[in-house]
Amino acid sequence: MSNTLSTPLKMAPKVKPKAGRDDWVMRAFIIVIGLYLIVTLAFPLYAMLSKSVNTYAFDLSRFEIQINKGQGWSKPTTIAELNQQVKKHKPADLKTSSDGRLSVVDMIEGFSFRSPTLYRLRNTQDGGAFLNGSERVTDTQWHEFTSNKFRRVFLKPVGATGLDNFVQYFSNPSLFNSIFNSLFIAIVSMVITITLAFTFAYAMARSKMRFKGVFKIITMMPILVPSLLPGIALVYLFGNQGIFKFLMGDQTIYGPIGIIAGSVFFTFPHAMIIIQTSLSISDARLYEASDALGASKMKTFFTVTLPGARYGLISAAFVVFNLVITDFGLPKVIGGQFNVLAVDIYKQVIGQQNFEMGAVVSVVLLIPAMLAFTIDRIVQKKQTSQLSARSVPYEPKVNKRFDRIMFTYCAIVGAFILMVLLICQYAALIKFWPYDLSLSLTNYNFDVMDGGGWSSFTNSLKLAVMVSFIGTIVVFTGAYMVEKAPGFGFGRGVFQFLAMLPMAIPGMVLGLAYIFFFNNPDNPLNVIYGTLTIMVICTVTHFYTVTHLTSLTALKQMDKEFESVSASLKQPFYKLFARVTVPVCMPAILDISIYLFVNAMTTVSALIFIYSPDTTLASIAMLNMDDAGDIAPAAAMGMMIFYANATARLIHYLLSKRLYGTTQAWRTR
Repeated sequence: MSNTLSTPLKMAPKVKPKAGRDDWVMRAFIIVIGLYLIVTLAFPLYAMLSKSVNTYAFDLSRFEIQINKGQGWSKPTTIAELNQQVKKHKPADLKTSSDGRLSVVDMIEGFSFRSPTLYRLRNTQDGGAFLNGSERVTDTQWHEFTSNKFRRVFLKPVGATGLDNFVQYFSNPSLFNSIFNSLFIAIVSMVITITLAFTFAYAMARSKMRFKGVFKIITMMPILVPSLLPGIALVYLFGNQGIFKFLMGDQTIYGPIGIIAGSVFFTFPHAMIIIQTSLSISDARLYEASDALGASKMKTFFTVTLPGARYGLISAAFVVFNLVITDFGLPKVIGGQFNVLAVDIYKQVIGQQNFEMGAVVSVVLLIPAMLAFTIDRIVQKKQTSQLSARSVPYEPKVNKRFDRIMFTYCAIVGAFILMVLLICQYAALIKFWPYDLSLSLTNYNFDVMDGGGWSSFTNSLKLAVMVSFIGTIVVFTGAYMVEKAPGFGFGRGVFQFLAMLPMAIPGMVLGLAYIFFFNNPDNPLNVIYGTLTIMVICTVTHFYTVTHLTSLTALKQMDKEFESVSASLKQPFYKLFARVTVPVCMPAILDISIYLFVNAMTTVSALIFIYSPDTTLASIAMLNMDDAGDIAPAAAMGMMIFYANATARLIHYLLSKRLYGTTQAWRTR
């Protein structure tokens, strides 16, 4: 017996459950949607990063030329030797973008396309190239031209890999200043927005003032309009012909003041929602203890309220910072000569066709955006430790003086938001501001304006509906698979990383990356470039993270026993998904759909590079009309976007209310 007791017990080997058919199907879904994110996000970003380190320069020693003036062919001479004779181009002049080209005839003294002189040109080594009209010549054979044809021959630059583009960027003072300008605008806007939003959220959570519901509706309105609209409104209010121009004094609204004011307008609701959520989970017992200890209201505020809301404040600050530093529409409309990174990308790509430098600016913009996103994610992970099971919800007490002060403050904020929207609507109905203030619908005749006409508004509606429908299915299905699929830890981890990545990628960066990846003729997906399909894909990918997190939040509320019971009854997972999961999560699904719809209607930056004349959108039409000087029609288009989003919100509310009674009745039992 003693021998038996002394024998060490051996642990049984851990047996991994065998994956069934449903498990493999769910893993296949994860892989498919993961591949979608790789193709629509990872590959384009890699193409953009590769483009940023591609440098191009004309190597004149790679080309040889012969000239025949009727006395036979001259000795072969390199183009570099000709350039030294005429001293036409300095070494710095020979650096160019991939689309650059250099005329050969500029380095031939006395060249005339009418002369009978003949020319020969060839590449001396592989890798050289020149253009004969539209034909690219890369061989090393001699090619003969008449003088008339030779004037249409251009040398092509040679590509290399290096950091020369970044060196050039940081050595250019005007471009480098954009970094400081962007950081300055983002930080100042963040401080002002957080201060105003915290006060507003504090009034909503800590006072008994009236009309809270009305104020909440008003503060959500900026989400329904493109960021261009507050810029246009500020022009009408404080511009050179503005109503309150006298308030500006020696200052101008075109520049940092206008960008900051507009940024505060469109980021205010985002910050307010986050801060109000953090204030709403306060524990009433802490305030009771503070009162019992005789602490003043000011001390209670700094020792209880602020520490309790600190994670929400930090998260809101970085969300605002990210929104402002990556925004393109507002600084484009009202920025004037005040350059920021997002506008620099646009100028490099659209204005100068310098895609390599546009990629460099994109990488620079990507750094603060990803840093802000990373810090925000770290903060949000710590935010879950604020409440315990014994916490008591805080209920504010009636304080007439405090309630009146908070009501006055909220009324002022609400009035400013309404003033921005109303001035745009008023300007849209004016014949010719400020000289003819009679009302007319002339500005709504978009078909005679530069911007795309009414078809651009129709395209936006089509895009929004497609993004809302397709995006909701893709995102919710992917979130369900990654949350409910057993095992497959590595695959789920990779998927979660890819799902989080879009939130850290600015829209301008993603749009430019799509040019490099999808506009490549060697890419089989090139067929979708310039179509509405690629715009749907880009929009769904751009807003994937928020909708994915919303889906996970709803799915985590469902007990895993549902899957266990379904498995014990030998029911396939898709029946559980259709009959239980979708009905229970219907409120979240509707929230995802309306979020995608509204953002598809208002986004500008992600699609500004990939739209075509046939797929112009309402928000892009606003930008084009503003560029053309048609500010009132741009305001009219902005209000059409607002009304479309407001209508969608109303339909969402009514549908949610109706479905709540049929799919959420269990919550009231």
